[in-house]
Amino acid sequence: MPYLTQLAKVAKRTGYPVVEVDGWKTRGHGPQPEVQGLVCHHTAGPAGGGDYPSLAVVRSGRPGLDGPLSHFGLGRSGTIYVIAAGRCWHNAPSTSGYHDNSSSIGIEAENNGTQSWPPEQLDAYKRLCAELCREFGLPASRVKGHKEVNTAKPDPHHVDMNAFRRDVAALLKTGEPAALKTSWTEDLMNDLPLLRPGADNYDVKTARHLLRARGYLPETVYSTVGLEAWLDRTKYDDEFADLIKGFQKLRKLDQDSIIGPKTWAALARVA
Repeated sequence: MPYLTQLAKVAKRTGYPVVEVDGWKTRGHGPQPEVQGLVCHHTAGPAGGGDYPSLAVVRSGRPGLDGPLSHFGLGRSGTIYVIAAGRCWHNAPSTSGYHDNSSSIGIEAENNGTQSWPPEQLDAYKRLCAELCREFGLPASRVKGHKEVNTAKPDPHHVDMNAFRRDVAALLKTGEPAALKTSWTEDLMNDLPLLRPGADNYDVKTARHLLRARGYLPETVYSTVGLEAWLDRTKYDDEFADLIKGFQKLRKLDQDSIIGPKTWAALARVA
């Protein structure tokens, strides 16, 4: 089996936000030989620090263990981080041949090991496992907690894995929830990249033009450089972030300066 470059597409079927970490499609300790199981982890990272403060460690590793350490990260908000498409060092030694590094996908959910689990994070966890089972033809019984396939590990803490698997099985049985079925325009918005302050690419230029098309571009913003020069910029700078935040406020969206599916849809006037 080659690198699992379909993982972001699978994650998007959950309906939760997906962040494709730069370089994920070629990141791994070689290709993933097969997928026979899923292993659920918690990061044991910091109690605070935002949605997914363990990203750098899961992506790049720690002293004595090179990254990537898992294919997916799962933020406290339910946001799914696609980190690697190749083999990851997430479960060794394994007590199951279906759940070692060469035969399974790892999911590292942000939790310090004692915190309560946010409902949206647990829901995203189950939906991601269901979509991965669907993609690779696995039964819900192949979803295991790290603590079930490695005698030295306690994660994911305080998660009843039998109940967890029952919920995954229910999702597999019912198929795609009606609420997640999307139109072609929604699919288009979901396929557009997530843009954050600091990005530098032509998608930022597209967003600038759309912002202008929506009439949300004060002349004072581009008066010193000219409209065309301002529109041609590919850098997501602080000035543009403030404009996006103002546009989001106007459209009653989360004012986070992040251009995701809902903000793209508002900019393109399809929502």
